[in-house]
Amino acid sequence: MKNYAIRSLVTVLLLTFGYLGSAQENMLCQGSYWTEDEGNLMLKEFGKEWNDKASWEKRAEVIRKGIIDGLKLEQMPEPSDDFNVIITKTMKMDGYIVQNIAFESFSGFYVTGNLYLPAKPEKKNAAILSPHGHWNDRRMSEEVQKRCASFARLGAIVFAYDMVGYGDSKQVTHKMPLALLLQTYNSKRVLDYLLSRTDVDSERIGITGASGGGTQTFVLTAIDKRIKVSAPIVMVSAHFFGGCTCESGMPIHKSDHHQTSNVEIAALCAPRPMLMISDGIDWTRNTPRVEYPYIQKVYALYDAEHKTEHVHLPADKHDYGPSKRVVAYNFFAHHLGLEEDNLPFNYGYDESFVTVLPADVLRVFDEENPISENALKGEEAVISYLNIK
Repeated sequence: MKNYAIRSLVTVLLLTFGYLGSAQENMLCQGSYWTEDEGNLMLKEFGKEWNDKASWEKRAEVIRKGIIDGLKLEQMPEPSDDFNVIITKTMKMDGYIVQNIAFESFSGFYVTGNLYLPAKPEKKNAAILSPHGHWNDRRMSEEVQKRCASFARLGAIVFAYDMVGYGDSKQVTHKMPLALLLQTYNSKRVLDYLLSRTDVDSERIGITGASGGGTQTFVLTAIDKRIKVSAPIVMVSAHFFGGCTCESGMPIHKSDHHQTSNVEIAALCAPRPMLMISDGIDWTRNTPRVEYPYIQKVYALYDAEHKTEHVHLPADKHDYGPSKRVVAYNFFAHHLGLEEDNLPFNYGYDESFVTVLPADVLRVFDEENPISENALKGEEAVISYLNIK
């Protein structure tokens, strides 16, 4: 009943704004779209579509095109090289620097967040995109701050950015019909921005997030090969497709000629390094037996079994807590060439050097630094400007 209510609400919103017709409505795969049994069986059906590298890559291209078409991504504005970057505050911490930052994703629409920099940067540094999930405080949460600060101390430039409708990104609400499109486009623009910096090494770009941030992680990785290392946390499931409009409110899993799930979308990372972490209580509880074996078979086609890793924490819950972060630190340190010795270690990584800042300190826009007058205001204004057909 709960899933039906969610689907109905999303459908009403999409129809109200004139975006979704009845044909597209039938293509949405939302929430617990299948049971665990059905998700397992569907993966077996998908596996019948390929048996070697060539047949997998043919299917992979159908899935990738399905994401881009389902998002209507190609109708978005042509990316500009002028980001109109705004930095409203810079704070020096213990081994890292935090900046409050915003830039224009497209004319009048802003990506907002925090940039974490190494205190002693190299001429060329690795960079990591850090999308967040649907927890309280989002990018300002303790777990996001600790993970970003630790990656920065390891030697990476890290961009923690808001989901639309959260934090400083208040030009639209989070449940707006095009949330999945806007967030994916924003992620691409964060990647564009990082690659535009002269202090970023284009061959050492990673992305990681949990829950809804995990969805953003595997979707961007699937469609943008500039991502070199990926770690979607507690999100890759054969039966659960994401319970929010920003994850499954547009038809990226199904069309009139194909069906897929988040497992295959995550598998599009191959043969680039990918880490998956699952736990014992959410929709990733079957990952060791169902999802990961499928992904391993894909990596085997590229003789890249050593580039995909999975850690299952059956006593853990749905989060990006310390037990998951310490695994991610080692993974990214190895594949992005970070300095693991820069992070304090005593029978486990020690994050006590991180100063967890109040949310107000991390905000980009406030009374002293208001958002630009050119900012689009409200969903109708954004949808009208984009004119997505």
